[in-house]
Amino acid sequence: MKKLVFVTGGVCSSLGKGVTASSIGSLLEARGFNVRMMKIDPYLNVDAGTMNPYQHGEVYVTDDGAETDLDLGNYARFTNAPIARANSITTGQVYQEVIEKERQGRFLGRTVQVIPHITDAIKARVHAVADNPDVDVTIVEIGGTVGDMESIPFLEAARQMIHEEGHQNAVSVHVTLIPRVSGGELKTKPTQHSVKELQEVGIQPDVLVVRCDEPVEEGLRRKIAAFTNVDFEGVISAHDAPTTVYEIPLVFHDQKLDVFLLKRMNIESRHADLRAWKEMVRKFREPKRRVRIGVVGKYMELVDAYKSVWEALHHGGIANDAAVDIVRVDSGDFEGEGADPAKVLADVQGILIPGGFGHRGTSGMVAAVRWAREHKMPCFGICLGMQIMTIEWARTVLGWEDADSSEFQPDSKHPVVSLLEEQLEVKNYGGTMRLGASTSVLKEGTRVREAYGSETIQERHRHRYEFSNAYRADMEAAGLRITGLTPDGALVECVEWPDHPWGVGVQFHPEFKSRPVAPHPLFRAFVKACLGYAGR
Repeated sequence: MKKLVFVTGGVCSSLGKGVTASSIGSLLEARGFNVRMMKIDPYLNVDAGTMNPYQHGEVYVTDDGAETDLDLGNYARFTNAPIARANSITTGQVYQEVIEKERQGRFLGRTVQVIPHITDAIKARVHAVADNPDVDVTIVEIGGTVGDMESIPFLEAARQMIHEEGHQNAVSVHVTLIPRVSGGELKTKPTQHSVKELQEVGIQPDVLVVRCDEPVEEGLRRKIAAFTNVDFEGVISAHDAPTTVYEIPLVFHDQKLDVFLLKRMNIESRHADLRAWKEMVRKFREPKRRVRIGVVGKYMELVDAYKSVWEALHHGGIANDAAVDIVRVDSGDFEGEGADPAKVLADVQGILIPGGFGHRGTSGMVAAVRWAREHKMPCFGICLGMQIMTIEWARTVLGWEDADSSEFQPDSKHPVVSLLEEQLEVKNYGGTMRLGASTSVLKEGTRVREAYGSETIQERHRHRYEFSNAYRADMEAAGLRITGLTPDGALVECVEWPDHPWGVGVQFHPEFKSRPVAPHPLFRAFVKACLGYAGR
């Protein structure tokens, strides 16, 4: 029988449901089980693609082109589970599907209601993933907080599945908060109330993962167990990790959360092989060197806006036995009268320009890129970052002062970045960009070819504008190296600066495929170059 684990949250948002679900998946994989991860988001958007990064954080893109919640990035970093469109469910998707069926007359004139039609659609989407013959355990994270009206249909679907599958085959993990009040006392009452709310919708949690800034001592855990009908062994302390979020699976393993879950699901326990994970955490804790890298972007006020970039940089550090200290630099710091790139970048050994949309802050990015190129500082441009590198080259080296992207300056005489012809007639923004995995071919004798060790690669894209082929010959004649192309040679995928230690721009998003136990080759090479710059 297939096993299901439903992960919910209470008291407040942002408690770490995604990390909890990912850590459980990591521990079960370490015991040899084949895991699948799913995220349910209760918002009405069909996907995360049109959301402002300040509201929602980064959009994580899958190989099949789905624009999803950033928690799916956690799943990909903590587990080997494949992540695709089917692993992300939103209220918008479910209601859109049911309404389309109603318009087609597929309900045979019946009144369409939340129960059973919406809940049946939710359950069908979970089963589509969980019933795969290769899958042992499916972990379903339900977004939002218990008590939110938006989450009610999903909690009801979970309740039904727990009842239908049997309690040994479908279990509940609830994440709550133990706050510290004035005087330093820890309070369990919010957790008790949260469990009561979950029980009111018909779900009795099997495991409570309680968030706190320090380890929750045994007496408090026993008190929580007594008031919530949860076994003492199922009350898990999710205290702040001392060094990195990647310690959380080990924190849970030390408390035998994986053993308890397997026992509750009546699965014969296997030995957990966490050697690779423990070695990765050791490298994180005990770096031999340190390097400071500036990320020059436009969404710096919200850390989650570039979540995968931060993590991939840390992974690159792990690959080089180094700690990466990330310096968040607002691209606006390079703009305006008196802006001094040398001063802004005085304390870093490399810069990364991440993706983004819109004109704001781009002139500052161009100034930062120019300084890095002229002062031989390692520079890594991703998506918009690559486009900024080509704009700077056109302005500075070719002397085209008005060179720009047609996204930012529609009437530019030198739109070195522009829309593809098939994008000109696009009216809707959702899901219409170049999305998902595609193949690139890398030229010999280049930084990217050296980093990958392969001629062909598969990477994920999320963009609407491309380097314009109308200017390719001029750019190359002026020295810019075109180092990666689509297989048909039609689109530029990678560029590099000549006579520079490490100046690389890529149109795709390598950060989405980086894992702590398998750092992405481009981030490994970039951090190595920054360490070399630091040692000059």
